[in-house]
Amino acid sequence: MKLWIVIAHIALVVTNLWVTAHFQEEIPEDNEFAEFEDFEEEKPSVLIEHASELPPEEVLNQDFEEDDILVTDGDTEFDHFQDEEEFEGLDVAPGNTGQKNDEPSTLTITKVPFHLRDRWDSYYLEILMILGLVVYFANFIVGRNKNFHIVEQWVVDHKQLLMDNFSLIGHSSSKSNENAGDDDFMRQSESQFSLYCSGRVGCESMLIELKLIKRQDLVAVLAQLVRPQNDQIHIEVELSKDEIDNFVLAIATKRIAMHLVRDMADISVYCPEKRSGEKFGLPSGFYVMSEIPEATVAILDTRIQQIFTKYAPYIEYIHISDQFSGRKPQEDTTQLTMPEVKRILLMSLNISLKGRTSNPETHEKFRPLLQLVFYLIDKLRRFKLSKEGKNKADKNRLRVEEAFLKTTHAARAEAAAQRREERRRVEHEKILQEEDPDKQRKWEEKEQRRLAKKRAPRTKQLKVKAL
Repeated sequence: MKLWIVIAHIALVVTNLWVTAHFQEEIPEDNEFAEFEDFEEEKPSVLIEHASELPPEEVLNQDFEEDDILVTDGDTEFDHFQDEEEFEGLDVAPGNTGQKNDEPSTLTITKVPFHLRDRWDSYYLEILMILGLVVYFANFIVGRNKNFHIVEQWVVDHKQLLMDNFSLIGHSSSKSNENAGDDDFMRQSESQFSLYCSGRVGCESMLIELKLIKRQDLVAVLAQLVRPQNDQIHIEVELSKDEIDNFVLAIATKRIAMHLVRDMADISVYCPEKRSGEKFGLPSGFYVMSEIPEATVAILDTRIQQIFTKYAPYIEYIHISDQFSGRKPQEDTTQLTMPEVKRILLMSLNISLKGRTSNPETHEKFRPLLQLVFYLIDKLRRFKLSKEGKNKADKNRLRVEEAFLKTTHAARAEAAAQRREERRRVEHEKILQEEDPDKQRKWEEKEQRRLAKKRAPRTKQLKVKAL
């Protein structure tokens, strides 16, 4: 049945196309008013031709029939040329449209200039944009090469010292200190490089990050004129867990100390108070944040005080902690478990000072600061807290854990309730999928007893001893 409907539909479409094509052939396309040509009257044109053959007197005396008279209206299609208000501003007298006016014309013709390609001053915006792009890319190449040169020079000056202290240098596990090369630094960007070292007693690993000035960025170079910055090196040493005691200590400049107390979780919790570094034999520009006083006195010995005094402009901060968990979490985020902590030694050092470029002499001065890292690693392995110091550190950590559990009790209870409800929902769906009605009935009775017990008032029983 459907086949016949389709065949009939195709036949109708073909018939429609055929009729349309033949109909268009019969009617001319150019003359749309051909059907009205037979109804035009030719009599007025014949009368006019006959009148042109007669003399003028006979034409005047010719008696035309009323139907043959051609009446013309006074308002012709050319009367608007006689309207004075139609062509305002033209110096043409009314009625003399074909005559020329003797008065000079006030029409002025503007001279059109030649093409603008011969006038380079018209392209000053395009020229400035091209010059800006050329300067930007030239600065990009020069700045990138300069940062590469600083990194290569730093590796050449300190490669032997790193090889003497670590068995593996570089991010590749197949490289050892025997075949370490200048390309050991991993390029994270055009101004950031990192170097991984491992294989030393007292530490799990050491990560060195060179954070140089963005010399490849023209905007950053211009910002340097207003707010100069330094080429810095950040050293992160992950200490061994079994060989380091529990304490938090930080030494930093005034500006950095404010950021550490405000942003770092361990410092803001365990040692938020800032003390002047002069009390510990340090220069006046440094502040000390300490949890255990005896650890501060033991770490800041005479050698470290001398290095701080000699290289004070190159030291940003030193951070030692067994509770390092990074930055403080935001207020709108709620953690249900204690954050993971690790034992670290962080140091931030300046390779070049503000307004000065890095040079080989600066790298030579930087060698004692890198040796300071290894000195602190060995000193932290040997240092042990007293019994009072250990008890104080343990109490501080227990107090922080209790405060964390108290503040997150409601959130943890809510999360536990959600997990229980999820388990019940899964169990209910599993029971409904089974075809055994006895299991479904038992589960519903169990759920009703649980809800009834939950709604029942809680009573406390008191045991009274018999006399």
